[in-house]
Amino acid sequence: MVWKPIVLSFCALAMFSSGVAVADDVTFEELLQRLQAAETRVNALENQLPGGSLYREASFNQPADEADSDDEKKEVGELEALTKKWEEKWEKQEATNDELKSSIKKSVQSGSSGTKSMKISGRIHTDYWSFPDSTPGINQLETGNPAITPQDRFGFRRVRFGVGGDVSPNMAYRIEMEFAGGNKTEFRDVYISMNDVSFFNTVIVGNHKRPYGLDHMNSSRYNVFIERPFVIESFNQDARRLGISSNGVSDDEQWNWRYGVWNQRLIQDEGNYVSDHLQGEIAGRLARTYWYDDSSDGRGYAHWGIAGTIAHPDGSAGPGSATNEARFQHRPEARSSSKWLDTKVIPGASWYEMIGVEKVVNIGALQMVGEYQTMFMQRDAGYKDLFLHGGYAYVSYFLTGEHIPWDRTTGNLGRVKPFEDFFLVDRCDGSVGRGWGAWQIAARYSYADFVDQDVIGGIGQSVTLGVNWRWNANAGLQMNYIMGEINNSSGLSGNYDIIGARFMIDF
Repeated sequence: MVWKPIVLSFCALAMFSSGVAVADDVTFEELLQRLQAAETRVNALENQLPGGSLYREASFNQPADEADSDDEKKEVGELEALTKKWEEKWEKQEATNDELKSSIKKSVQSGSSGTKSMKISGRIHTDYWSFPDSTPGINQLETGNPAITPQDRFGFRRVRFGVGGDVSPNMAYRIEMEFAGGNKTEFRDVYISMNDVSFFNTVIVGNHKRPYGLDHMNSSRYNVFIERPFVIESFNQDARRLGISSNGVSDDEQWNWRYGVWNQRLIQDEGNYVSDHLQGEIAGRLARTYWYDDSSDGRGYAHWGIAGTIAHPDGSAGPGSATNEARFQHRPEARSSSKWLDTKVIPGASWYEMIGVEKVVNIGALQMVGEYQTMFMQRDAGYKDLFLHGGYAYVSYFLTGEHIPWDRTTGNLGRVKPFEDFFLVDRCDGSVGRGWGAWQIAARYSYADFVDQDVIGGIGQSVTLGVNWRWNANAGLQMNYIMGEINNSSGLSGNYDIIGARFMIDF
């Protein structure tokens, strides 16, 4: 008889559903006792077989007269019945699980009409910043007292939670909130979009990024350094503004573009803009990925882009005028209490034009990136026109051989996927299993000149050394060491060293 296949089948089913009763009056412990008794019976029967064979070829469908005994027939029948009950129990549980999964998925992804979807996303960036060395001029910029050095900081840089999805037939939406400010909750991306809109491709209406260049269009989840360069953050502080834009990509994915109109006011903590002066601007970016190595799945690529804006701030000084948005400022490429580069509000600002160029070359684990941006500002009578500018360049390399992916549809950096995720676990044999994740080193030079005519915003330059440890595609640790200096004619000048670290995860 085929005793051992029956017993093994019974064991497998018992392991899958341990602790669950087959029937109201049969528990797992009772089944285990039956299994042990059956094993004993099997061993006894095997010893009785001629020739010492382990078992005879047979089946449950053998005629009754071929059975060794009535006891064997009874034992086989009981085991067969129990096996069938376990199989039915398991199938029923699987059906219940599938129904539950389907119900959860439907509740998240579908509305009552079945035409809506929702995807949940978020990120947590926890930062530590230390200021081991600074001169009196830097102390004055940060604390207001040349004798008091900048204080260490530890806290949340970003705590974001968002939802987005599609609305049939061709619309989508995005809502993202920022909770890192504690009680000062703000929104970030809040917009609706329409896809496949004839000549305009994808149209976005709401609070979204102005396309001033590469580094701010890149997501903070993928940027190589913890904070953005001087000129990038100064000219495009927080990046997002209320506006309407068109976004597209060519069929061969070599060209991509984004252009539109925005209001210059940062309203993510206010919710609206109120004024007779629109303080509007027209901005756009055209980019081309002129080399992309498909054979290596994009480990090699090269890109250039040009971006710019024409903006009309309110530099008038009359009663009832809007808050003048012609002000450019930034921290020392780290999280400080004050802005160390700051033009203040530029009086008489009437129009300005910003033009930026960018370049990316990636060869396997090596990447080289640079941007340069210039601003020409025209001012009302009685004030002289201004010229402000700055740029940065960096090189990065993966010691473990990975590369930074490239999104040809948007002209932005993508998500790094380590060859081996980081883990450290105890093995059953007493040894330790480990994975190292992805290790990247990087160096960046950054420069900005915001001093011209009567505007003394400071001249800043810095060198940042970075080490990135990607634990997996969604989490990691970034470490930066910054050496910089600030110079301006007001006397608030000096040198500084800063150490920063970020623990990050996104989903």
